[in-house]
Amino acid sequence: MHSILTRILAALAAIAAFSVATPPAQAAPTAYFVMTDITREEFVVQLTDPGKIQHARDLLSGATEDRPHVVGRIIKRPTPYNPRWSYHLNPDTVDFFDYAIEVCDATIPYVEDHLDEAGGAFLPGLVWCDWSSRLVRELTP
Repeated sequence: MHSILTRILAALAAIAAFSVATPPAQAAPTAYFVMTDITREEFVVQLTDPGKIQHARDLLSGATEDRPHVVGRIIKRPTPYNPRWSYHLNPDTVDFFDYAIEVCDATIPYVEDHLDEAGGAFLPGLVWCDWSSRLVRELTP
């Protein structure tokens, strides 16, 4: 009995030591960028990937011209950082591109006007890649 109790106490002590020694997970960085397209409407994109945030900042600063257009999967509901529109992009799916297939191309207001059709023949899989999209500025918190 003493041996089992000793093992249990040792295991609990190890678990307690591990939980104290393990630093809390870092919160993912978040940045917000305004994009526009040929309609001159503006749409806010949330980025949480450090590499993509840096790429967006490099586009804005002129450090790169590679992959200037925005692509991502639509979520059909508004979000507080993009209140004008009834949809937003899932931050986990946002990326940048040079060229994309035509089936995902649409302007910001066209997506809004046809949101009920998105995910079918229009923007299959809810993937949106506005060919004329470009970032215009980063929003500060």
